[in-house]
Amino acid sequence: MEWENQTTLVEFVLKGLSGYPRLELLFFALILIMYVVILLGNGTLILISIWDPHLHTPMYFFLGNLSFLDICYTTTSIPSTLVSFLSERKTISFSGCAIQMFLGLAMGTTECVLLGMMAFDRYVAICNPLRYPVIMSKDSYVPMAAGSWIIGVINSAVQTAFVVQLPFCGNNVINHFSCEILAIMKLACADISGNEFIMLVATTLFILTPLLLIIISYTLIIVSILKIRSSEGRSKVFSTCSAHLTVVIIFYGTILFMYMKPKSKDTLNSEDLDATDKLISLFYGVITPMINPLIYSLRNKDVKEAVKHLLRRNVFNK
Repeated sequence: MEWENQTTLVEFVLKGLSGYPRLELLFFALILIMYVVILLGNGTLILISIWDPHLHTPMYFFLGNLSFLDICYTTTSIPSTLVSFLSERKTISFSGCAIQMFLGLAMGTTECVLLGMMAFDRYVAICNPLRYPVIMSKDSYVPMAAGSWIIGVINSAVQTAFVVQLPFCGNNVINHFSCEILAIMKLACADISGNEFIMLVATTLFILTPLLLIIISYTLIIVSILKIRSSEGRSKVFSTCSAHLTVVIIFYGTILFMYMKPKSKDTLNSEDLDATDKLISLFYGVITPMINPLIYSLRNKDVKEAVKHLLRRNVFNK
């Protein structure tokens, strides 16, 4: 361990899967493959949302932002995690850890808010189709997306600033794959109740509020769909929002379990819980961004047609 003085930490040690070299090699291969799929899948969605004129709509503008978010979020942690799997010295500087924590939290918050904006877009498209071009004009959906990014950056800046001011004068081993904010706070040798309160407020504002907007939007959407008499009509309308709803369930189901489950470990095996936390974080941080483009591609005819058009154009250009 390296120290500048008795209370200032210079670096952290990322525990990850230390002590299990075979598992590290297995996870290295799996995560590397997943990361390549994330870059290709989300990169393709970004390209078609830009190049295909038929996809120049609010829904696909939001989808392009979501794909860019997934690439940014995974890039803040996966490369360093892969390096740590192959390195004996699994350390990260204090400043590097703070930057990774800031970027990860900013991307996560932005995605929560953006998913809420996408739910509102689906509500207007289905429940108020005649007013959709007016309500969701470019003057509306561009600021909505930009606002999502701004909210994510501000929330992350505030929480990161309070965490880095905590004194770390004891253990510097992070029992995690990356600099996750809860794992960092547990290492502080001071009262973190203030940080926990700030996190609670942020969770309510930027995770639960968008979730409430999503629930209200889809409740109204379902009511509107049930009013359609023909089953074919109901199926056609529901198909326009089923991909987004699937992504929301996976995303929020994971993040709510990870951050809002009971934290008491007095009567439970802490090692088992730590392993569970790591696996949940891995699912949230790698698998979810990987399957997002697959969900939108498999359940959306416009996206499939745009991908085919892009591939045909590349083939003919050659």
